[in-house]
Parts: sequence; C-alpha cells; structure tokens
Amino acid sequence: MKTPLQITFRDMPPSDALDTHIREKAQKLEQVFSDIVSCRVVVDRPVKHQQQGKLFNIRIDLGVPGKEIVVDKQENEDAYVALRDAFDAARRQLEDYARQL
Repeated sequence: MKTPLQITFRDMPPSDALDTHIREKAQKLEQVFSDIVSCRVVVDRPVKHQQQGKLFNIRIDLGVPGKEIVVDKQENEDAYVALRDAFDAARRQLEDYARQL
C-alpha cells in the first residue's frame, strides 16, 4: 500500500485483528482511486447510555488531490460491521469524486 495510513483507537485497547482488517479495507480503496494522498481511520468506543450497549464509532478521513473525503458516525455494536459500513460509504464518495474528475 503506497498511501500513508494512520490508525487510531480511542477509548479502547488497540486490536491487531481490527488493525489488519482496516489495512485490507484501505488497500481496496486504492483499487478504486489510486491517487489517495492520505488515509486516517479512527475507531472510537465512547461511553453512552447503558441501554444501548457500547457502540463503535468509525471516522475515515481520505485526502485526495484538491479535496478531503470524510466519513463519520458509522455506529454499530459490532466493530467489523461499523468498519464495513464506513468503508462502503468512503468507497461511494471516492467513486463519485473520481467520476467528477
């Protein structure tokens, strides 16, 4: 992967399995658009109401030439589902950006 990737875990311990999963998803984004300048992924598990359970929050910041694509607030109790939804949204935005070019 040629794009610099920064992964941050907040309010939770770092996970090697999630880290590997994020790297695989980020590589797939490069197949959609190869000129990604930067990629930052934040996995957050904020404390919320006890009735909801603990939700994972995913934020993806993609730097592309002339623009920054941001995906935020993809919440789910399963971290992998939240990551899938967030990366799907990022891929759609990246495809739209590529079409505009």
